[in-house]
Amino acid sequence: MNKTMAMLGACALLLASAASAETLRFATEGAYPPFNYVDADNKLHGFDIDITHALCEQMKVECTLVAQDWEGIIPALMAKKYDAVVASMIDTEERRKKIAFTDHYYRTPLSVAVAKDSPITDAQTDFKGYTVGAQSSSTQAIYAEDVYGPAGANVKLYPTMDEANADLAAGRLDGVIADKFPLLDWQQKNGKDCCKVLGDVNQTKANAAIAVRKDDQQLRERLNKALSEIVANGTYQKIASKYFAFDIYN
Repeated sequence: MNKTMAMLGACALLLASAASAETLRFATEGAYPPFNYVDADNKLHGFDIDITHALCEQMKVECTLVAQDWEGIIPALMAKKYDAVVASMIDTEERRKKIAFTDHYYRTPLSVAVAKDSPITDAQTDFKGYTVGAQSSSTQAIYAEDVYGPAGANVKLYPTMDEANADLAAGRLDGVIADKFPLLDWQQKNGKDCCKVLGDVNQTKANAAIAVRKDDQQLRERLNKALSEIVANGTYQKIASKYFAFDIYN
């Protein structure tokens, strides 16, 4: 009898522990390889996904990941549909008016891709008379509209970078502007025959960080602590080396 009661008590404790385990819900875009993308089985993969799992393991919490369209990702965070966003989002002053950011988990400049036979040879060139594509609601869209647009370029915005890149490959755009690393990844995998990536756009290197709500400062601090720990213990570099042959953290 005592043995049975002890077993029941142990089971009850295990169930209580499982029920009380913390679960954090993260959002990502799912359309930004190699950082986040979905496979044929609709499962999420990529650098952002692996980093999220590593952070959750370091914090000893359960985590779930959901795909969310880019344009709705900040409104849905503010509406508490999830706890944080790990989607290669650039930390900007404009976004900080609505949400908060952790420390950076990588840094990236902007780059430009053009057709192989394009007369555009430099990312800083005057784009007057050319059509340049970018992903809407992104830092690259802001740059294109603020810099290339006033210089006489026609700026065309797309829901995803994949769509902009596809139009470049099909000859419907003269160039696209995007974060350097996903643009290089696309060019190497899909655009070798049609397109070339020009150099970095001057003075555009920026921090990609995890987004949280402004009132979730405790979560922000926990994520920062876990991030510093996975950098220090080598987990970060192990993940990064799966996707990149160069340093993206500094």
